[in-house]
Amino acid sequence: MQDYLADNWAAVLEHNGLKTFDDWWQREVEWFEEPNYRRGGWSGVSRLELEDEEGNKQTIFIKRQENHVAKTIWHPIKGIPTFIREMQNILKLKNKGVAALVPVYFAERTVDGAQRAVLVTESLDGFTPLDEVQKESLGYNARRKLIKSVANLIRRLHAQHLQHNCLYPKHIFVKEVGSVYEARLIDLEKTKRRFFERTAMVRDLDSLNRHAHGWSSADRLFFLHNYLGSKKLTPALRDFWKKLLGRRVARYKNREMQGR
Repeated sequence: MQDYLADNWAAVLEHNGLKTFDDWWQREVEWFEEPNYRRGGWSGVSRLELEDEEGNKQTIFIKRQENHVAKTIWHPIKGIPTFIREMQNILKLKNKGVAALVPVYFAERTVDGAQRAVLVTESLDGFTPLDEVQKESLGYNARRKLIKSVANLIRRLHAQHLQHNCLYPKHIFVKEVGSVYEARLIDLEKTKRRFFERTAMVRDLDSLNRHAHGWSSADRLFFLHNYLGSKKLTPALRDFWKKLLGRRVARYKNREMQGR
C-alpha cells in the first residue's frame, strides 16, 4: 500500500519533525495502550500532542506495529501488517461518507526482515465511547437523539454493503453537538464488504444488540425504527426484531450450557 499523508497535516507534522517513516518509528512517546503481543509480533498505541507554527495544540494517536500480521488470500504465508487492512477501510469509509476515524499518516516498511507499520489518526476530541455514555442518566430526548444518530451511522455503513464485523458499543464514539449527536466508528481492522446488505446488517446488529446492555426494549425498537426508516411496526420490522431477539436468547442459552 502507498504511503498516505493528509494535506492539511503536512505543515504541522513537518514543524514537529515528523516527515519520514523513521521519524515516526523512532519518536519516543509513552504508550496510551500497552503493546499487544500476538500474531507473532506486537502492536501498540500512543497519544501525542503537537503544536503548529502559531502555537495551537492538536492531538493525534500513533499506532505502531512490528510483525503483527494477518494472513490473506493474496498473502497466505507471510501475511500483511493488520494496519494495512485498517487503513484501507478508513479510506474506504472516508470516500463513502461514513463517519469514522480521520487519517493523518500511514506507511509500512520492511526493515531487516521485520514488517513494520505506522498508522496515525486524529484524536476524537470531545467524543466518548457509546458504552460509557450508556451508563449515564440521559433524559428521554437526549437518549432518543443519541440512538437515532447511531442508527443513521450504521445504516449508512450497511448501505455501502460494508460490515463492521466487530460492532460493539465501545467501537462507536459519540459527541453531543448543539441539539444533536455525532457518531463515528473506530476499530475498522475487520471491516469487510458483503455482497448482500442484509448479511452485513444481521451480523452487525446482532453484535450491537447483544452488547448494548444499557438499552431497554423500547430503546432497541426505536433504534430499529430509525435504522430501517420505518415509523410503524411493519411485518418486516416485526420479523427482524424477532430474529434479533432469537439470536440473543440462543447465545445466552449456549453460554449457560457451556457453564454447566
